[in-house]
Amino acid sequence: MRIAMWSGPRNLSTAMMYAFGARTDCAVIDEPFYASYLALSGIDHPMRDEILAAQSQDPAEVERMLSGPIPGARPFWYQKHMTQHMIPGVPRDWMREVRNVFLIRHPARVIASYAAKRENPTAADLGFDLQAELFDEVLAQGGDPVVVDSHDIRADPAAALERLCDRIGVPWSPHMLSWPRGGHKDDGVWAAHWYGAVWDSTGFAGPEGPLPEIPAHLQPLLDDALPQYDRLKAARL
Repeated sequence: MRIAMWSGPRNLSTAMMYAFGARTDCAVIDEPFYASYLALSGIDHPMRDEILAAQSQDPAEVERMLSGPIPGARPFWYQKHMTQHMIPGVPRDWMREVRNVFLIRHPARVIASYAAKRENPTAADLGFDLQAELFDEVLAQGGDPVVVDSHDIRADPAAALERLCDRIGVPWSPHMLSWPRGGHKDDGVWAAHWYGAVWDSTGFAGPEGPLPEIPAHLQPLLDDALPQYDRLKAARL
């Protein structure tokens, strides 16, 4: 089984990859369309040159790889995907053949965390519109998209992950609750810029506190993203 986990940035996505990567029966892959996205969009991101050199820039080649044999002949393959990477030119037909899960987080938390790493984010950087679009596309294809909220995972990781595993047909494993400090062998090359806090962790952080204050110049981003978040939140496990 291939599990495609769809999220925006700063959304517990790396911790979730580490959780599935801690299983002995699951291969993982980290943002396989990142280089394709950079090449197609021309956008400037931290470590752009290193990312373009580390991955295939041909989205059709990436699609073939994702639809090919699961690494290590394992029964499960967790594919960490960023919704903002799915711009025109990046294929989507392969999504019919995977179990699509949507990982959401309140946009105020996403904006505050992203802005601390890369100033003045845009709506396209955060991917809320594309996340909702992909969710609708899976529904239109007759799929059964699953939604999980990072807030619920941090509040009670064992219960939230057990519910998720049950819903997608993966046996629950308590190994998912912890991982070795220092990162995962399948981290993308960009991990050095983005994954510092997760590298220092050995498990999920505790429950989140109050929502952060958002600067006035980023308030329009929050206003734009909230309806998309609220709509998917209504469908969460």
